[in-house]
Amino acid sequence: MKMGRGAGKILMALLVLTAACSRAPRPLPERTSPERPRGVVARALPRLGYTLQAGAFAKVENAARFAESLQAQGLEATYYASGEGLYRVRFGDFATREKARARGEALTRAGVIEAFWVVAPDGSAPGASGRPQVHPTDERGLRASLVETARGYLGVPYLFGGTTERGFDCSGLTGAVYRLNGLRLPRSSQAQFEVGSPVDLGQARAGDLLFFAPGGGRVSHVGLYVGQGAFIHAPSAGRGICQDQLSDRYYQKAFVGARTYL
Repeated sequence: MKMGRGAGKILMALLVLTAACSRAPRPLPERTSPERPRGVVARALPRLGYTLQAGAFAKVENAARFAESLQAQGLEATYYASGEGLYRVRFGDFATREKARARGEALTRAGVIEAFWVVAPDGSAPGASGRPQVHPTDERGLRASLVETARGYLGVPYLFGGTTERGFDCSGLTGAVYRLNGLRLPRSSQAQFEVGSPVDLGQARAGDLLFFAPGGGRVSHVGLYVGQGAFIHAPSAGRGICQDQLSDRYYQKAFVGARTYL
């Protein structure tokens, strides 16, 4: 059957459009420039003061239980892999070294902890065993440190209360990563989304946070961007902390925005 010239052009256009829609999404470009995206002014996050470090556990479940016991004392606690096969806990936020030491001594007398070290605002803890985690002062170094800290959680079950699912929380992970680098994030993913400065996905840099609303509506999930379209997150109960790609259709559909804080 002969086809008119006009109909042939329309058919060709439809074929081109179909081919374009069927292509796999292009990987996101990594931003290598140390400059902040033009027009983005990040809100300054509160800096942590002195904190306390205690405990050395071979099992992450025990570190999680210890962190929960400190939570019961009104202290925000974070457990992390210290690099030599042990999990340690950092907690509190004190204006001075003296106040931190006084609280540590009180917890020791009460039998809540056995020993502690005072961690300075820069992350140093003189006399503490384990690899020191001194916070970089420059933005590039801080972003690299955020990614390194997040990668230290890969494969670790995000637990509070031992092996129960109570408290399994993606925003707890991002909060812990930022806290271990001297920065305080709000507790919930929605609050973290609200205090961050919006940044286009193509301009997102390592250390920024990516937010999702899998069921639609309010933000209910968050991950830390590591570059090249990848992010680290605590996906759901029963899974360890892992790295996933934004090119996955599920995350593409649920994605609502990126936020920067640096």
